[in-house]
Amino acid sequence: MDKNFQEAFTQIIKFQPPLYKQRYQFVKDLVEKYKPKKVADLGCADCSLLWMLKFCSCIEVLAGLDICANVMKEKMHTLSPLPVDYLQPSERSLTVTLHHGSVAHKDPCMLGFDLVTCIELIEHLEESELKKFPEVVFGFMAPSIVVISTPNSEFNPLLPRVMLYRHPDHKFEWSQAQFQSWALETARCYNYSVEFTGVGQPPAGMEKVGFCTQIGVFVRKYPQTAESVQSEKPTEAVYKTVFKAVYPSLKDEKYLQNAVISEVIFTAQIIKHRLMSKHKEYSDDPERKSKFQPSTDCFSDHLGKLVVEKNMEPFVSGNEVYIPLTTIFSFPKVNRLCGTFEKLCKLIAGKVTLSSDGSAVMFNIEHENEEN
Repeated sequence: MDKNFQEAFTQIIKFQPPLYKQRYQFVKDLVEKYKPKKVADLGCADCSLLWMLKFCSCIEVLAGLDICANVMKEKMHTLSPLPVDYLQPSERSLTVTLHHGSVAHKDPCMLGFDLVTCIELIEHLEESELKKFPEVVFGFMAPSIVVISTPNSEFNPLLPRVMLYRHPDHKFEWSQAQFQSWALETARCYNYSVEFTGVGQPPAGMEKVGFCTQIGVFVRKYPQTAESVQSEKPTEAVYKTVFKAVYPSLKDEKYLQNAVISEVIFTAQIIKHRLMSKHKEYSDDPERKSKFQPSTDCFSDHLGKLVVEKNMEPFVSGNEVYIPLTTIFSFPKVNRLCGTFEKLCKLIAGKVTLSSDGSAVMFNIEHENEEN
C-alpha cells in the first residue's frame, strides 16, 4: 500500500521509527535469523522492501510481484546494480526480478522460495481473490516461511482521521480475533504453524488494543515433496516479467578473473615498491649489496604477514624485477579469491607479464631507472 498515505493518518500517534520502517525491519530481522536464499515479496508496490533486502548477504534470489506494473516501474531502477557493484563484485550471486500479476493466480516462476512476504497486502484483495490466496501461497508456492502483515482494526479509533478504513483501496480490516481465526485455519489446512506479533505499540494503558500492524509468521511443518510441486505446476506462465537484474558476482568466472588480475598486479606493485626502496639503500655499498636479501618487514603490514622462504623471495636482475607467484599467492586476499595455486595460474595466464618459466610476475624497470 501507499506508505505515505497511511502515515498521514498516524500523525497524532507518532511511531518512531515510522510504521512502514518497523514492518520492513521486522522482515529484515527475520531474514537475518533464518538466512533464506530465495525471497519473494508479494504486493511489492514501490520495491522499497526489496531494495532493503538486496543488501542482505544471504539472499541470492529476490522476486517482487504486484498487480500494478506502473508503481513498480517508477522505482524499479533502484534495484539495478551500481557502478561500484561492477568495480567490486560480491562473492555471492544476486538476481532480482519483478513480475506483473495477481496473487490469485499460480505461476511456476514463484516456486522454490524459502521466504514469502505479504506486507499490507491481503486487505487490498477482493473477496474472490482472498479465497484463492491461501491455495496459491501456502498450497502452491509452499515456502518454508510466510510473513503476513495487515492493519489491526481495533487500533483505528486511536487514529483520529480514520473513518472506516486506513486506505481507500482497503476491502476490509480485521480485528485481532478475525485475523488470528483466518490465519489459524489457513495454517491448519496447509500444515503450517503460526505465531502472532506486530509492530506499532499502543499507548500505555491500552495494551489490549494490540499492535497497530498485526503480523502472522507461518512456518511450514513438513518439507514439500517434489511430487506435490509437480502435480500443482501450471503448464505455462501467467505473470509478465517487467524487470530483471543479474548482479556481477565472483562466482562468475569473468568477474573473478578481473578481480584476481587486479589484486595480483596491486600486490606485485606493492612488493616491487618495497623491494626497490630496500634495493636502493644497498646500491651504494657493493659489499652489502651482494648480501642483500629482502625481508618480510619491507612489505606492507596490512597486506598480510609472509613466511618468506628462499624460493619465495622477490629479486632484481638487471632491469627486471621478479615477484614469485608463490609469494603473491600467500597474501590472504589473493589466496581467498583463488583457493588454489593452480587456479591463480589459470586465471592470470596471458593477462599478466610473467617470467619465461611462468613462476613469477615480471616488471621491466629500465624506464624507472632512467627517470631516477
